[in-house]
Amino acid sequence: MRLDLWLAFVAATLLISATPGPNMLLMLSHGVRYGVRATLATMAGALLGLLLLIGLSALGVGAILAASVTLFTVLKLVGAAYLVYLGVQAWRAGESLHLPRANADGARARFRTGLAVALSNPKAILFAAAFLPQFIDAKLPQCPQWALLLASFFVIEASWQAVYAWGGGRLAGWLAAPGRVRAFNRGCGATFVAAGGLLAAARH
Repeated sequence: MRLDLWLAFVAATLLISATPGPNMLLMLSHGVRYGVRATLATMAGALLGLLLLIGLSALGVGAILAASVTLFTVLKLVGAAYLVYLGVQAWRAGESLHLPRANADGARARFRTGLAVALSNPKAILFAAAFLPQFIDAKLPQCPQWALLLASFFVIEASWQAVYAWGGGRLAGWLAAPGRVRAFNRGCGATFVAAGGLLAAARH
């Protein structure tokens, strides 16, 4: 594909992926609670979720969501409710780094949590449908361009997730001081609830 388009895509994706959102907050939180290596399962679930959303967008679901206010509203409210649930669990954790009834101590549970958080935002489908095609040159073969864009996207996304998980792992030592774990849990909880609220309030 054209080098200028690819470089523009990489620059935009680096900024967009770096922005703290539910996925990155989850990596930070799991990095603190379980360590970087254990958070790889969370990352795998989140990346699979993003792949599924992009796949749905490619199949035309993005156009369906854009046309159906009711379907979009139902999906976003379900996703918002899940983010709020995670926020409540984090808030209730108090001085513990393990979430009550979250059952995320196993790799499969962390994978499912990453997958669920990634799938909780139907706006990602619309984003994929509106963002990715802007970097496709219609005069050149389509498949190689899509393959390069998607490969670049997942490398960048995985890299940022690893950075957030690593940051969480480094933060774990700082949290050893009294009261800091509670503040961290409440900060994460409030942020998840806020993300859920913003998703619920998002216009179609």
